[in-house]
Amino acid sequence: MAELDILEVMKILKQRYPFLMVDRITDYDESHVTGYKNVTINEPFFEGHFPGDPTMPGVMILESMGQVASVLLGLRLGHESSDKIAFLAGIDGARFRKPVRPGDQLVTKAELTKVRSSSAKVKTVAYVGDDVAAEAEFMCIIGSTLTKKKEG
Repeated sequence: MAELDILEVMKILKQRYPFLMVDRITDYDESHVTGYKNVTINEPFFEGHFPGDPTMPGVMILESMGQVASVLLGLRLGHESSDKIAFLAGIDGARFRKPVRPGDQLVTKAELTKVRSSSAKVKTVAYVGDDVAAEAEFMCIIGSTLTKKKEG
């Protein structure tokens, strides 16, 4: 079973604190990946969402799921020698089934369902324990991270 720790995840993802939403990848191959985010009370969004009833915002759950999907695409594209990155192009079928709260571990399973040279689709399901917390399908455009600057 292949794993990536946070330092290896950071080699693939461009996001950094406070927007890095993947702590570890626990299993992966060329078409599947499983990763998790430990949800803690010190996340900046809990201060206002919601006072007295801290609940992870759905958009942040989607962000975590999308970042796990991005790790899958990064591994598939060969992240260490490539200037390619997967940009979000759309989200289909997003559903939220269970609240995510401080102390939970949000585990996302991502499966590559379609890949072309310039686009991909990834199906994701996020769990808290054995319960489905959320699910969505991400569409991505594969582009370059490098911006060429004219010299002179």
